[in-house]
Order: sequence, then structure tokens, then C-alpha cells
Amino acid sequence: MSCIHLVALLALCLGAVAANSNHLPGGVNLNERFFNQVRALIKRRMQQKDLQSPQLPLVDDEVALQNQRSYDNVPIPAASVPTPVLVENWPTEQHSFGQVTAVSVDPQGNPVIFHRADRYWDVNTFNESNIYYLIEYGPIKEKTIYVLDSKTGAIKSGWGSNMFYMPHGMTIDIHGNYWITDVAMHQAFKFKPFGSKPLLTIGKRFRPGSSVKHLCKPTSIAVATTGEFFIADGYCNSRILKFNAAGKLLRTIPQPPEFLSLQVPHAITLLEHLDLLCIADRENMRVVCPKAGLKSSHGEGEPAATIQEPDLGRVFGVASYGDIVFAVNGPTSMLPVCGFTIDPRSEAIIGHWGDFKNPHSMAVSVNGSALYVTEIGTNHQTNRVWKYVLA
Repeated sequence: MSCIHLVALLALCLGAVAANSNHLPGGVNLNERFFNQVRALIKRRMQQKDLQSPQLPLVDDEVALQNQRSYDNVPIPAASVPTPVLVENWPTEQHSFGQVTAVSVDPQGNPVIFHRADRYWDVNTFNESNIYYLIEYGPIKEKTIYVLDSKTGAIKSGWGSNMFYMPHGMTIDIHGNYWITDVAMHQAFKFKPFGSKPLLTIGKRFRPGSSVKHLCKPTSIAVATTGEFFIADGYCNSRILKFNAAGKLLRTIPQPPEFLSLQVPHAITLLEHLDLLCIADRENMRVVCPKAGLKSSHGEGEPAATIQEPDLGRVFGVASYGDIVFAVNGPTSMLPVCGFTIDPRSEAIIGHWGDFKNPHSMAVSVNGSALYVTEIGTNHQTNRVWKYVLA
């Protein structure tokens, strides 16, 4: 079932479900707010089918900074938004990866994956205090990072053996530095390519915590061109930490008077032109985009742009493309698992694409020509990378 067809199904089933149950499968409350969201979604889909989106007026950065909210609400022209198109038979050869938890793209345009090799995260991996059970087994002996060829998907090089225990997030910045999170070590790292020792470390090794010096199962990192970076401190603390280039903590999101409750911020991406940080707020089943504060602290703490529609489900991955966001959901009750194109300005889903089983992360190439999505599973056929061209 496609995401678009789901809208019609929701419309047909709405009355019957309301009459027989107070909850959807998975514990999602069918309150009045949910019904209003469904009605609004159906209305928007009908309008998208019949109407052409208005053209976006030109606004300079200074005006946008002073009047961000009104600027954000202007829809992006539909004609300017690329549609991800699957590249068939990519990669051209089959790989035997472990759970592919992250993908990024280096400055040369090569997709790079981060995988767990023979490790799996299950109920026996951590105790109730979030301490990693399997420290005695040591780090993963295999290479955990592979650089792939963008045309064929063949492995060009690899590194990261005997370094990581439970890989999760990876981002490559414009200078080619690797920013990595390990949920077992409760740490985030900055590496040079093929580096054996980190240039920067955030968090205490194997010591989860909620203080400013600790992390607890961090999930993702976003790096600005200014050198500032954000860590999604993800599974336990459900917060975002903002640092300067030297690793000094600048801000915690959310913080008073900011009213923003996060539940497992699973992935983050920056829209620097709009000065927004967009968050895959997984268990709240939405994407939220608070002010990043890269250009100015003006607007920090204001209500975040929020994208939450009934077909979105649990959001696992987000990636920026100009002023739009691509996202993928994961298994969520009876909802289809697919990709979404999101306009943070109008706080709306403006496109659907793809068909997945269990996607975990995504990344857009440096030149904006390709989009990569990873999936995790139980064997090499379900642990894979998909390539889409943005046409």
C-alpha cells in the first residue's frame, strides 16, 4: 500500500474505528486532534492534486532573519522540489554488511556506510541502567566503515576495525572529517578519515549519564559550515546538545522557555539557509525544526516548526536538500514504510516516495544529485543501501 493510498483508506475507516475503539494499534490515541489531522491531510492531498503551488517570493537573508516565521510559512514551489527515483541494480555487486546504521557522503561524492558487522542490538545488550553488557567481548574486529563507489556501489576502501562497540550515527563534514556516535560507549567522536584516534571526544567511555559531561546512547550528529555541531543525545536523555567547534557546550535543546518535548531524537539535519535544525523525533512520530542559532540567537526558544501527520509514523532518518527535508519512517503499526518530502516552511509533507522494510538512516550527496537510504535487518540481504537520483 502506498502512502498516498493510505489517505483514502483512513478516510473510509475513520468512522468505523471511532465507533469501535479508542486507540489505534500501537497505542496511538484517536482523540479529536487525530481526527482533525486526518481531515486536514485529506484536504491537503486533494488540493495538491488540483492546485499549483504558488511561487516563492525572493526574500533576502536579513529580512528572513527578522521575520522568520512568516518567511517559513511560504510554500516551496512544487516544480522546484526533486523527486527521488530509485537506481535499479545498485550496488552492482552484493555486499555482506552487518546492520547498516548510518550513511553519509564524503566531499568526493562517495557514499560511506557505518555498520555493526556481527553485532546486534537486542534485549540482552544493555541493562536497566543503560550499561553495555558485552564490554568483555571488546570492540568489533572487522572494519565498520566502508567507502563505496557512487557509480557501482563497489567497496573502495574501509577502516574502523577494533574501534567501535555498537555503531549508530555517522556524518561527514565539508572538510571530510567523520563524526561518529557509539551507543555502547555513550560517546561521540570526530575523526580524520582513516584515523585511529579521535580528534575530539564528547561523553564518558561506557558511563551513561545526563550531566553536561555525559551522553547516553547518542544517535546522530549534524555539523554546520561554521564548525558548530549538534549531538542528538538520543535514546535516554532525549535532548540535543549544541557545541562550538572546539567542543564547548553552547546550548541544550530544549531549554526554558522553550516548550519542546522530544522522545528519542533519532536523527538530525541542518538547514543553514533557514537557520533550522530538523529532528526526527521518533517516538513522537514527527519532525520538529527549532531555531539552530547559527546566524543569531534571535528566535531561540520560539515554537519549533512541526510536521506531524497521520501517515508519517515513527521517523528514523532525515536529510536536508536546500530548504527541504527528506525523511523515512520505520515500522509503525499498519502504516506504510516509505520516504517523505517535507517543507518546514509550510510545516507540511509535500511528497511521498520509496518502499522500505526497516530503514534507519539517509544522506544527500554533496552536489545534491543523489540520495542514499540504509536498512537494517538480520542478514546481508536486508542490511543494505539504496541509491536514489534526485530528478
